[in-house]
Amino acid sequence: MLDKLKAIEDRWKEVEGELVKPNIMEDMKRYASLNKEYKDLKTIVDVYYIYRNVMHNIDSAKAVLANEKDEEFRAMAQEEYDELSAQKDRMENEIRQMLIPADPEDSKNAIVEVRGGTGGDEASIFAGDLYRMYTRYCENKGWKLELMDFTAGTAGGFKEVIFKVIGDKAYGQMKYESGVHRVQRVPDTETMGRVHTSAATVVVMPEADEYDVDLKESDIRRDVFCSSGPGGQSVNTTKSAVRLTHIPTGIIAQCQDQKSQMKNYDMALEVLRSRIYEVEFNKRMEEQSKKRKLMVSTGDRSAKIRTYNYPQSRVTDHRIAISTYNLPNFVDGDIQEFIDALQLADNAERLKEGVS
Repeated sequence: MLDKLKAIEDRWKEVEGELVKPNIMEDMKRYASLNKEYKDLKTIVDVYYIYRNVMHNIDSAKAVLANEKDEEFRAMAQEEYDELSAQKDRMENEIRQMLIPADPEDSKNAIVEVRGGTGGDEASIFAGDLYRMYTRYCENKGWKLELMDFTAGTAGGFKEVIFKVIGDKAYGQMKYESGVHRVQRVPDTETMGRVHTSAATVVVMPEADEYDVDLKESDIRRDVFCSSGPGGQSVNTTKSAVRLTHIPTGIIAQCQDQKSQMKNYDMALEVLRSRIYEVEFNKRMEEQSKKRKLMVSTGDRSAKIRTYNYPQSRVTDHRIAISTYNLPNFVDGDIQEFIDALQLADNAERLKEGVS
Protein backbone atom coordinates (compact mmCIF):
# COMPACT_ATOMS: atom_id res chain seq x y z
CA MET A 1 0.00 0.00 0.00
CA LEU A 2 2.84 2.38 0.82
CA ASP A 3 4.30 1.80 -2.66
CA LYS A 4 0.99 2.73 -4.29
CA LEU A 5 0.68 5.84 -2.14
CA LYS A 6 4.26 6.86 -2.91
CA ALA A 7 3.52 6.55 -6.63
CA ILE A 8 0.46 8.79 -6.20
CA GLU A 9 2.60 11.35 -4.34
CA ASP A 10 5.13 11.30 -7.21
CA ARG A 11 2.35 11.88 -9.74
CA TRP A 12 0.91 14.70 -7.59
CA LYS A 13 4.29 16.45 -7.58
CA GLU A 14 4.59 15.92 -11.34
CA VAL A 15 1.17 17.51 -11.93
CA GLU A 16 2.11 20.37 -9.60
CA GLY A 17 5.16 21.00 -11.75
CA GLU A 18 3.04 21.04 -14.92
CA LEU A 19 0.60 23.54 -13.44
CA VAL A 20 3.30 26.14 -12.74
CA LYS A 21 4.71 26.10 -16.27
CA PRO A 22 4.34 29.53 -17.96
CA ASN A 23 2.50 28.23 -21.06
CA ILE A 24 -0.02 26.00 -19.25
CA MET A 25 -2.89 28.48 -19.76
CA GLU A 26 -2.56 28.23 -23.54
CA ASP A 27 -4.45 24.93 -23.46
CA MET A 28 -7.41 25.55 -21.15
CA LYS A 29 -8.83 22.04 -21.53
CA ARG A 30 -5.53 20.50 -20.40
CA TYR A 31 -5.20 23.05 -17.60
CA ALA A 32 -8.69 22.24 -16.29
CA SER A 33 -7.92 18.51 -16.42
CA LEU A 34 -4.59 18.88 -14.61
CA ASN A 35 -6.07 21.20 -12.00
CA LYS A 36 -8.81 18.67 -11.21
CA GLU A 37 -6.28 15.81 -11.06
CA TYR A 38 -4.10 17.86 -8.70
CA LYS A 39 -6.97 18.45 -6.29
CA ASP A 40 -8.08 14.79 -6.41
CA LEU A 41 -4.55 13.50 -5.80
CA LYS A 42 -3.95 15.98 -2.98
CA THR A 43 -6.83 14.45 -1.01
CA ILE A 44 -5.08 11.06 -1.12
CA VAL A 45 -1.61 12.54 -0.51
CA ASP A 46 -2.81 14.30 2.66
CA VAL A 47 -4.08 10.97 4.02
CA TYR A 48 -0.85 9.28 2.91
CA TYR A 49 1.24 11.67 5.02
CA ILE A 50 -0.86 10.90 8.10
CA TYR A 51 -0.71 7.15 7.39
CA ARG A 52 3.06 7.27 6.87
CA ASN A 53 3.45 9.02 10.21
CA VAL A 54 1.29 6.39 11.92
CA MET A 55 3.44 3.61 10.44
CA HIS A 56 6.60 5.38 11.65
CA ASN A 57 5.19 5.67 15.17
CA ILE A 58 4.18 1.99 15.15
CA ASP A 59 7.78 1.05 14.30
CA SER A 60 9.00 3.25 17.16
CA ALA A 61 6.58 1.60 19.60
CA LYS A 62 7.71 -1.84 18.42
CA ALA A 63 11.33 -0.86 19.03
CA VAL A 64 10.54 0.22 22.60
CA LEU A 65 8.71 -3.07 23.28
CA ALA A 66 11.62 -5.06 21.87
CA ASN A 67 14.40 -3.25 23.77
CA GLU A 68 12.99 -1.47 26.82
CA LYS A 69 13.29 -3.22 30.19
CA ASP A 70 11.38 -0.67 32.29
CA GLU A 71 7.83 -2.02 32.74
CA GLU A 72 6.26 1.44 32.97
CA PHE A 73 7.78 2.49 29.64
CA ARG A 74 6.77 -0.85 28.11
CA ALA A 75 3.18 -0.38 29.30
CA MET A 76 3.06 3.10 27.74
CA ALA A 77 4.55 1.77 24.51
CA GLN A 78 2.04 -1.09 24.41
CA GLU A 79 -0.88 1.30 24.90
CA GLU A 80 0.42 3.56 22.12
CA TYR A 81 0.99 0.54 19.86
CA ASP A 82 -2.58 -0.72 20.37
CA GLU A 83 -4.06 2.72 19.62
CA LEU A 84 -1.88 3.19 16.54
CA SER A 85 -2.67 -0.30 15.24
CA ALA A 86 -6.40 0.40 15.48
CA GLN A 87 -5.88 3.73 13.67
CA LYS A 88 -3.79 1.95 11.02
CA ASP A 89 -6.59 -0.56 10.35
CA ARG A 90 -9.17 2.22 10.04
CA MET A 91 -6.95 4.24 7.72
CA GLU A 92 -6.15 1.26 5.50
CA ASN A 93 -9.85 0.64 4.97
CA GLU A 94 -10.33 4.33 4.16
CA ILE A 95 -7.36 4.33 1.79
CA ARG A 96 -8.61 1.22 -0.05
CA GLN A 97 -11.82 3.10 -0.78
CA MET A 98 -9.88 6.18 -1.88
CA LEU A 99 -7.70 4.11 -4.23
CA ILE A 100 -10.71 2.90 -6.19
CA PRO A 101 -10.35 4.80 -9.48
CA ALA A 102 -12.78 7.71 -9.24
CA ASP A 103 -15.40 8.38 -11.85
CA PRO A 104 -14.09 11.65 -13.33
CA GLU A 105 -17.67 12.84 -13.75
CA ASP A 106 -18.52 12.58 -10.04
CA SER A 107 -17.28 16.05 -9.18
CA LYS A 108 -19.53 17.72 -11.77
CA ASN A 109 -22.87 19.38 -11.24
CA ALA A 110 -25.88 17.32 -12.32
CA ILE A 111 -28.60 17.89 -14.89
CA VAL A 112 -31.72 15.97 -13.81
CA GLU A 113 -34.78 15.19 -15.93
CA VAL A 114 -37.92 13.77 -14.32
CA ARG A 115 -40.75 12.61 -16.59
CA GLY A 116 -44.15 11.17 -15.81
CA GLY A 117 -44.41 7.67 -17.29
CA THR A 118 -47.20 5.10 -17.22
CA GLY A 119 -50.22 6.12 -15.17
CA GLY A 120 -51.59 9.26 -16.79
CA ASP A 121 -52.30 12.16 -14.46
CA GLU A 122 -51.12 10.18 -11.43
CA ALA A 123 -47.71 9.69 -13.09
CA SER A 124 -47.39 13.46 -13.55
CA ILE A 125 -48.36 14.04 -9.92
CA PHE A 126 -45.74 11.49 -8.86
CA ALA A 127 -43.12 13.23 -11.03
CA GLY A 128 -43.97 16.39 -9.08
CA ASP A 129 -43.52 14.50 -5.81
CA LEU A 130 -40.07 13.34 -6.95
CA TYR A 131 -39.13 16.90 -7.92
CA ARG A 132 -40.13 18.09 -4.45
CA MET A 133 -38.16 15.20 -2.90
CA TYR A 134 -35.02 16.24 -4.75
CA THR A 135 -35.63 19.90 -3.91
CA ARG A 136 -35.73 19.07 -0.21
CA TYR A 137 -32.70 16.77 -0.52
CA CYS A 138 -30.69 19.58 -2.14
CA GLU A 139 -31.78 21.98 0.61
CA ASN A 140 -30.57 19.50 3.23
CA LYS A 141 -27.21 19.19 1.45
CA GLY A 142 -26.79 22.95 1.07
CA TRP A 143 -26.85 22.56 -2.72
CA LYS A 144 -28.44 24.98 -5.17
CA LEU A 145 -31.21 23.77 -7.48
CA GLU A 146 -31.98 25.69 -10.68
CA LEU A 147 -35.21 24.97 -12.56
CA MET A 148 -34.38 24.87 -16.27
CA ASP A 149 -37.59 23.82 -18.01
CA PHE A 150 -40.90 22.10 -17.27
CA THR A 151 -44.21 21.04 -18.72
CA ALA A 152 -46.98 21.05 -16.12
CA GLY A 153 -49.34 18.09 -15.73
CA THR A 154 -53.03 18.65 -16.36
CA ALA A 155 -53.96 17.55 -12.81
CA GLY A 156 -50.82 18.79 -11.07
CA GLY A 157 -47.18 17.82 -10.97
CA PHE A 158 -45.14 17.68 -14.16
CA LYS A 159 -45.23 15.82 -17.42
CA GLU A 160 -41.53 16.73 -17.53
CA VAL A 161 -39.25 18.85 -15.37
CA ILE A 162 -35.55 19.57 -15.93
CA PHE A 163 -33.30 21.12 -13.31
CA LYS A 164 -29.64 21.59 -12.49
CA VAL A 165 -28.12 20.63 -9.15
CA ILE A 166 -25.09 22.73 -8.21
CA GLY A 167 -23.01 21.39 -5.36
CA ASP A 168 -19.89 19.50 -4.29
CA LYS A 169 -19.88 16.15 -6.15
CA ALA A 170 -23.57 16.58 -7.00
CA TYR A 171 -23.45 14.16 -9.92
CA GLY A 172 -21.53 11.59 -7.84
CA GLN A 173 -24.47 11.47 -5.43
CA MET A 174 -27.43 12.07 -7.75
CA LYS A 175 -26.38 9.53 -10.41
CA TYR A 176 -27.82 6.70 -8.32
CA GLU A 177 -31.32 8.13 -8.91
CA SER A 178 -31.31 7.33 -12.65
CA GLY A 179 -33.97 4.84 -13.65
CA VAL A 180 -37.69 4.13 -13.31
CA HIS A 181 -39.33 5.02 -9.99
CA ARG A 182 -42.61 3.19 -9.36
CA VAL A 183 -45.37 4.35 -7.01
CA GLN A 184 -48.19 2.26 -5.56
CA ARG A 185 -51.00 4.26 -3.92
CA VAL A 186 -54.63 5.31 -4.14
CA PRO A 187 -54.79 8.36 -6.46
CA ASP A 188 -56.87 11.38 -5.46
CA THR A 189 -59.02 10.74 -8.53
CA GLU A 190 -59.80 7.14 -7.49
CA THR A 191 -63.34 6.88 -6.10
CA MET A 192 -63.28 3.14 -5.28
CA GLY A 193 -60.19 3.28 -3.07
CA ARG A 194 -58.15 0.99 -5.30
CA VAL A 195 -54.37 1.06 -5.29
CA HIS A 196 -52.88 2.06 -8.66
CA THR A 197 -49.33 1.61 -9.92
CA SER A 198 -47.74 4.49 -11.80
CA ALA A 199 -44.18 5.38 -12.73
CA ALA A 200 -41.85 8.25 -13.46
CA THR A 201 -38.46 8.18 -15.15
CA VAL A 202 -35.43 9.97 -13.73
CA VAL A 203 -32.38 10.68 -15.91
CA VAL A 204 -29.28 12.17 -14.27
CA MET A 205 -26.52 13.54 -16.50
CA PRO A 206 -23.18 15.11 -15.59
CA GLU A 207 -23.18 18.77 -16.55
CA ALA A 208 -20.92 19.16 -19.56
CA ASP A 209 -18.81 22.28 -19.80
CA GLU A 210 -17.42 23.94 -22.90
CA TYR A 211 -14.25 21.86 -22.68
CA ASP A 212 -16.20 18.57 -22.75
CA VAL A 213 -18.21 19.28 -25.91
CA ASP A 214 -17.12 21.46 -28.80
CA LEU A 215 -20.40 22.95 -30.05
CA LYS A 216 -20.23 24.87 -33.30
CA GLU A 217 -22.71 27.72 -33.78
CA SER A 218 -23.30 26.54 -37.35
CA ASP A 219 -24.48 23.14 -36.07
CA ILE A 220 -27.25 24.62 -33.90
CA ARG A 221 -30.67 25.73 -35.13
CA ARG A 222 -32.40 28.20 -32.82
CA ASP A 223 -36.19 28.58 -32.68
CA VAL A 224 -37.96 31.08 -30.42
CA PHE A 225 -41.59 31.00 -29.33
CA CYS A 226 -43.94 32.28 -26.64
CA SER A 227 -43.67 30.54 -23.30
CA SER A 228 -46.68 28.69 -21.93
CA GLY A 229 -47.83 28.16 -18.37
CA PRO A 230 -47.58 30.42 -15.31
CA GLY A 231 -45.18 33.32 -15.20
CA GLY A 232 -47.04 36.54 -15.84
CA GLN A 233 -47.87 38.62 -18.86
CA SER A 234 -44.35 38.96 -20.24
CA VAL A 235 -43.76 35.21 -20.17
CA ASN A 236 -46.85 34.39 -22.20
CA THR A 237 -46.79 37.25 -24.74
CA THR A 238 -43.12 37.64 -25.70
CA LYS A 239 -40.99 35.22 -27.67
CA SER A 240 -38.67 34.41 -24.78
CA ALA A 241 -38.75 30.60 -24.98
CA VAL A 242 -35.88 29.00 -26.89
CA ARG A 243 -35.60 25.62 -28.60
CA LEU A 244 -32.18 24.48 -29.82
CA THR A 245 -31.62 21.62 -32.26
CA HIS A 246 -28.20 20.07 -32.79
CA ILE A 247 -28.36 19.39 -36.51
CA PRO A 248 -25.72 16.58 -36.73
CA THR A 249 -27.39 14.45 -34.02
CA GLY A 250 -30.99 15.73 -34.00
CA ILE A 251 -30.78 16.25 -30.22
CA ILE A 252 -33.17 18.96 -28.97
CA ALA A 253 -33.21 21.10 -25.84
CA GLN A 254 -35.47 23.96 -24.87
CA CYS A 255 -36.04 26.35 -22.01
CA GLN A 256 -38.93 28.70 -21.27
CA ASP A 257 -38.66 29.27 -17.53
CA GLN A 258 -36.82 32.60 -17.67
CA LYS A 259 -38.30 35.90 -18.85
CA SER A 260 -35.16 36.74 -20.81
CA GLN A 261 -34.61 35.03 -24.16
CA MET A 262 -30.85 35.18 -23.59
CA LYS A 263 -31.14 33.41 -20.21
CA ASN A 264 -33.36 30.76 -21.77
CA TYR A 265 -30.82 30.35 -24.57
CA ASP A 266 -27.97 29.88 -22.08
CA MET A 267 -29.92 27.27 -20.10
CA ALA A 268 -31.05 25.42 -23.24
CA LEU A 269 -27.44 25.38 -24.41
CA GLU A 270 -26.38 23.79 -21.10
CA VAL A 271 -28.99 21.06 -21.50
CA LEU A 272 -28.08 20.51 -25.16
CA ARG A 273 -24.39 20.25 -24.37
CA SER A 274 -25.06 17.76 -21.54
CA ARG A 275 -27.36 15.63 -23.73
CA ILE A 276 -24.74 15.43 -26.47
CA TYR A 277 -22.11 14.59 -23.87
CA GLU A 278 -24.44 11.95 -22.40
CA VAL A 279 -24.42 9.97 -25.66
CA GLU A 280 -20.66 9.32 -25.47
CA PHE A 281 -20.79 9.02 -21.68
CA ASN A 282 -23.44 6.28 -21.87
CA LYS A 283 -21.36 4.31 -24.37
CA ARG A 284 -18.61 4.14 -21.76
CA MET A 285 -21.08 3.25 -19.02
CA GLU A 286 -22.64 0.44 -21.10
CA GLU A 287 -19.20 -1.06 -21.67
CA GLN A 288 -18.55 -0.82 -17.95
CA SER A 289 -21.91 -2.32 -17.01
CA LYS A 290 -21.11 -5.49 -19.00
CA LYS A 291 -18.47 -6.23 -16.34
CA ARG A 292 -20.60 -5.29 -13.35
CA LYS A 293 -23.81 -6.53 -11.76
CA LEU A 294 -24.84 -3.34 -9.98
CA MET A 295 -26.67 -1.23 -12.54
CA VAL A 296 -26.09 2.31 -11.37
CA SER A 297 -25.38 5.47 -13.32
CA THR A 298 -25.98 3.77 -16.68
CA GLY A 299 -27.96 4.96 -19.64
CA ASP A 300 -30.62 2.28 -19.16
CA ARG A 301 -33.71 4.41 -18.67
CA SER A 302 -36.05 1.39 -18.49
CA ALA A 303 -34.55 -0.22 -15.39
CA LYS A 304 -36.98 -0.23 -12.45
CA ILE A 305 -34.86 0.86 -9.53
CA ARG A 306 -37.24 1.78 -6.74
CA THR A 307 -40.81 1.29 -5.49
CA TYR A 308 -42.72 3.71 -3.26
CA ASN A 309 -45.57 1.76 -1.61
CA TYR A 310 -47.85 4.17 0.23
CA PRO A 311 -50.23 1.65 1.87
CA GLN A 312 -47.24 -0.03 3.56
CA SER A 313 -45.28 3.24 4.01
CA ARG A 314 -42.43 1.35 2.35
CA VAL A 315 -39.67 2.39 -0.05
CA THR A 316 -37.62 -0.43 -1.62
CA ASP A 317 -34.54 -0.10 -3.79
CA HIS A 318 -34.42 -3.17 -6.01
CA ARG A 319 -30.75 -2.91 -6.98
CA ILE A 320 -29.46 -3.75 -3.52
CA ALA A 321 -32.71 -4.99 -1.93
CA ILE A 322 -32.96 -2.50 0.91
CA SER A 323 -36.19 -1.06 2.32
CA THR A 324 -37.32 1.59 4.73
CA TYR A 325 -40.77 1.84 6.30
CA ASN A 326 -40.62 5.59 6.77
CA LEU A 327 -41.94 6.72 3.40
CA PRO A 328 -43.10 10.22 4.52
CA ASN A 329 -39.57 11.19 5.60
CA PHE A 330 -38.05 9.63 2.49
CA VAL A 331 -40.21 11.61 0.05
CA ASP A 332 -39.48 14.69 2.16
CA GLY A 333 -35.85 14.45 1.04
CA ASP A 334 -34.34 12.01 3.55
CA ILE A 335 -32.75 9.80 0.87
CA GLN A 336 -29.08 9.96 1.86
CA GLU A 337 -29.13 6.54 3.56
CA PHE A 338 -30.11 4.86 0.30
CA ILE A 339 -27.54 6.81 -1.71
CA ASP A 340 -24.81 5.90 0.79
CA ALA A 341 -25.78 2.21 0.60
CA LEU A 342 -25.74 2.27 -3.21
CA GLN A 343 -22.39 4.04 -3.24
CA LEU A 344 -20.95 1.50 -0.79
CA ALA A 345 -22.21 -1.42 -2.90
CA ASP A 346 -20.91 0.22 -6.06
CA ASN A 347 -17.46 0.80 -4.55
CA ALA A 348 -17.30 -2.74 -3.17
CA GLU A 349 -18.05 -4.13 -6.61
CA ARG A 350 -15.50 -1.88 -8.28
CA LEU A 351 -12.92 -2.89 -5.69
CA LYS A 352 -13.69 -6.56 -6.24
CA GLU A 353 -13.71 -6.42 -10.03
CA GLY A 354 -11.00 -3.78 -10.44
CA VAL A 355 -13.30 -1.73 -12.67
CA SER A 356 -12.52 1.95 -13.04
